[in-house]
Amino acid sequence: MPGMRKLLRNVMMIPPESTGRNSREVNILIDHDKIVEVNPGAEFTPATGDVEDLDCRGLLAIPGLINGHFHSSTNLMKGRLDGLPLELFMLHEVPPLGGSLPPDRMVYVRTMLGAIEMLKHGITSVQDDVFFVPFPSPGNIDAVMSAYSDSGLRATVALDQPNIVEYEKYPFLKDLLPAKKRHLFETAPVPATDELLALYEHLIDNWNCTHDGRIRAAVSCSAPHRVTEDYLGSLSDISRNLELPFYMHILETRTQRVFGDSRFGRSILQYVHDRGILDQRCNVIHGIWLDDADISTIAEAGSVIAHNPVCNLRLGSGIMPFRRIRNAGIPVCLGTDEALADDSINLWITMKVAGLIHNITDPEYGNWPAADEILACVFRGGARAMGLEKLVGALAPGYQADIALLDLNEIAFTPLNDVRRQLVYCENGSSVRMTMVGGQILVRDGRVCSVDEEGIKGEAREFALAYADDLAVLQKTAAGLEPFYREMYLRAATTDVGMNRWGNAGTGNDR
Repeated sequence: MPGMRKLLRNVMMIPPESTGRNSREVNILIDHDKIVEVNPGAEFTPATGDVEDLDCRGLLAIPGLINGHFHSSTNLMKGRLDGLPLELFMLHEVPPLGGSLPPDRMVYVRTMLGAIEMLKHGITSVQDDVFFVPFPSPGNIDAVMSAYSDSGLRATVALDQPNIVEYEKYPFLKDLLPAKKRHLFETAPVPATDELLALYEHLIDNWNCTHDGRIRAAVSCSAPHRVTEDYLGSLSDISRNLELPFYMHILETRTQRVFGDSRFGRSILQYVHDRGILDQRCNVIHGIWLDDADISTIAEAGSVIAHNPVCNLRLGSGIMPFRRIRNAGIPVCLGTDEALADDSINLWITMKVAGLIHNITDPEYGNWPAADEILACVFRGGARAMGLEKLVGALAPGYQADIALLDLNEIAFTPLNDVRRQLVYCENGSSVRMTMVGGQILVRDGRVCSVDEEGIKGEAREFALAYADDLAVLQKTAAGLEPFYREMYLRAATTDVGMNRWGNAGTGNDR
């Protein structure tokens, strides 16, 4: 249940941009789960009644960070792989020939492990596009949702599940595979549309808008080219009818650009648009290999783009055309993607990389992102992506009391020259002292108080050991397939797509 009233007394807060660059002292009154007053002055006294009066002198209050894109499925796998292109990377994280269904408790523990890391970094909201190997089960779904509900984090969760034969997701691959390996793909289990829709019914009926609205459902097709047309259409209908976010990975890699041109005769983004699916609920994830027509289409549809710059670097996917996207008026949120492709769940690192990587794409430094813009992506863009614009992402009356408190005495803020720039370029999460979601204090003095952190970490280590042999078998299978995926990837890499989103300044460099 939401907590009693709280007063954050003498806390510092980022002022409006028009009033200066550094923080000002305020008092924030919270009634149960919402902020009800934000008043300047140390003498502020709330109305009578039970109030937990918290002396926050020397602390900076910011809206809780919003992790706009995440996959909890690999929370136990951080550091397991070298950098690889996405198409080869997925061989190891999502084995195309399936695997054994994990125990529900393992799914709970891995989800909770990520929730703990996020809370300690001041992340209060997350969009989890969770995938399952080989496919979802009601028990696994409940394990994910139970972990988020127990953690206190604000979470919107979708089921990321392709439902076509593996080689149909890529250009060239079917012809490159020997007949025996094609047969293995063709006989691997693929869930039918009605089975997946039944699982969504379970997710939505049991979990959507529960726990005072803190736990919500979304829908996901993984990527439009990884699912059947009927399933894609059904997910769009659910999204519209229930007003749920719709997650879709689109044009993350050059290979996906090549695939769209060869399979659909147009970009995958235009394929989705032509089917009448693209709208304001859609989260276009990554959006690296977009052209100008794609950007215009997204802007007209009112969709959001989820930017994951650390993952994009880790997998060599490319550099998203950030300035073109922002100039088109498209909302952008920031995400950590996953622990296997980012090796942490630290949105502070994502913010810094987002604030730096685009500086090498344009000599006109007036186009480089500023700290204000990066913070706007995290807060306003994240809230927009979740469909919670009037509930989260701001410290103002009527908003949920999702708040992170940072110690201004830490090195990141010493000396304090510009609070916005130091949040983006200096902070790494170590200054977070308190994290609050819906008025509930979940981290106090840097320690999680909502769950047994040590117990969860111990179980996570045990599960990692228990499944080491299974992972070794999957890695061996992936190694046997990798030469064919490599050839597919190299062919796509040398196919002209009329643009370049890599760091090299080769022919057609165009960001």
